[in-house]
Amino acid sequence: MINEQTIRSLLKKHLAGGEAFIPLEELLSEITFERIGERPYNLPYSFYELFYHIAFAQKDILKFCVSEDYTAPNWPDAYWPDKQRPKTESEWKQLKQEYLDDRKQLQDLAETASLTETVPTGDGQTLMRELLLVIEHTAYHTGQLVVVLRLLGLKGS
Repeated sequence: MINEQTIRSLLKKHLAGGEAFIPLEELLSEITFERIGERPYNLPYSFYELFYHIAFAQKDILKFCVSEDYTAPNWPDAYWPDKQRPKTESEWKQLKQEYLDDRKQLQDLAETASLTETVPTGDGQTLMRELLLVIEHTAYHTGQLVVVLRLLGLKGS
């Protein structure tokens, strides 16, 4: 029989990746700032655009889970950047750090908060459902990041 602590540990682990998908930190280390805005082979997105989308969706779900006055951003426009690349390397570094910080907050929630109570402004969604949503969404788009890296000649496996 699996216990609640095991479930919490699994959620934290899967939020970081490494089981069904490559940890994003590994992929982030494989691309230079100069190449994050390239859209290879007529793909409709760059590495930056995909990562921005992952980070924005994760931040939105985190806000949904903890905010008493959450308002959903405009879908789909708010969830995608309005440019292929950030203007500065500092902006890129900030996005990566915010992603990691938000993921850590979700991992902390997985460890300490009730997994089965509904989120404050939801209509029946539980923290467990939202954590699984982040995991699924990140895994899906991580595969796309791998494809972008491969098409750019930066990822061999």
